Amino acid sequence: MESIKDALLIRSVRVMDPESGRDEVTDLLMGNGRILKIGPCDEQTLEEMGIHKATLQEMKGKGLVAAPGFVDVHSHFRDPGFTYKEDILTGARAAAAGGYTSIVLMANTNPTVDNCETLSYVLEKGKQTGIHIYSCANVTRNMDGKEQTDFDALKEAGAVGFTDDGKPLMDADLLRAAMKDAARLGVPISLHEEDPAYITLSGINRGQVAEDLGLGSADRMAEAVMVKRDIAIADETGAILDVQHVSAKESVELIREARRKNPNIHGEATPHHFSLTEEAVREFGTNAKMNPPLRTEEDRQAILAAIADGTLDMIATDHAPHSKEEKDREFAKAPSGIIGLETAFSLAITHLVKPGIIDLMTLLKRISYTPAQVYKLNAGFIREQGPADVVLFDPEARKTYYSFQSRSQNTPFARIPLFGEVECTICDGKIAYVRTMEG
Repeated sequence: MESIKDALLIRSVRVMDPESGRDEVTDLLMGNGRILKIGPCDEQTLEEMGIHKATLQEMKGKGLVAAPGFVDVHSHFRDPGFTYKEDILTGARAAAAGGYTSIVLMANTNPTVDNCETLSYVLEKGKQTGIHIYSCANVTRNMDGKEQTDFDALKEAGAVGFTDDGKPLMDADLLRAAMKDAARLGVPISLHEEDPAYITLSGINRGQVAEDLGLGSADRMAEAVMVKRDIAIADETGAILDVQHVSAKESVELIREARRKNPNIHGEATPHHFSLTEEAVREFGTNAKMNPPLRTEEDRQAILAAIADGTLDMIATDHAPHSKEEKDREFAKAPSGIIGLETAFSLAITHLVKPGIIDLMTLLKRISYTPAQVYKLNAGFIREQGPADVVLFDPEARKTYYSFQSRSQNTPFARIPLFGEVECTICDGKIAYVRTMEG
């Protein structure tokens, strides 16, 4: 009989699995990093499995949902190079507090992740965190858009995808060659879609708010023209395309049409783009500055509809920490981006589930199952003998965020009452976060 270590039993919890559609109140037993049983676990059952009650850790699950740990395929932990903003350890703590057990990091660090040595540093440090840390590698060396990296070597070293996030890839021929290699290797290529020809100042939409504030701006076509080009190249090459942080209704429609014919086209929706509009800049200033920018209510409604119908099939945070000193600069000089891992779930419950845009099971598909499938991660489902990566949450609880586990605090969502609270995050059968741990 197998020796069971670190057995953890959650009693009478609502188990929701987006892979199978399972939705029932029952017991959930974990051990040896796996889910051992989904179903009633009395003393006889435990004894037959070689688990003694004296060594068993039990938790009450009444009123809570047990779902697959969330999966974010778009996070910045700023490590190496910018660890005053965030590092891999603090970023992982923020992720666990938000219910995430699997994180895919972007590669715009210093040095960039364009070589196996830097990639190895990220992945090895990730092993110290208590959650699963993955990383993309760069498409081009030093993110300069000129010379492609060694995709084969980086994939062999553990890269789960390729991206120059933070910079668009303007050379169509280079991108075509990169997509061919990504298709051959079976990994996604994740693209930041903003043509600088349409941008006089990044981080704010070209519209009434920018005009009122006397600021340059980013036109919506900066995104749409790039999305159109890159969908066509992905169709040609057979690449798996992840269109990052979609912000404009035109881009939504391009992706919707593409996905009718090509299931390898995917799109990300961020919590800030489905929760806010450009009007937030008036209230929150640089904490509402991001690339691509917040746009109009019409764009936000298009994103909501796209999440509902699966056009945007992944919710990704674009967690982007910056220091207070950086964000306190005047708008034109402040960096773009906000933290997002800790608030993403509550924003999704508040703006997607509570208004009836999607149901809870669909949210779990968008925030765990589909991202894991696109990036080929062993995550996003709850099944016996599957990974014991589980989040416990209360979708009805009210949550107001006053402080964060992240090293940075740059967000417009602090001190705003929301619905949905993560109670506990379990990774490999071990508790990575419980609400009472909050400082």
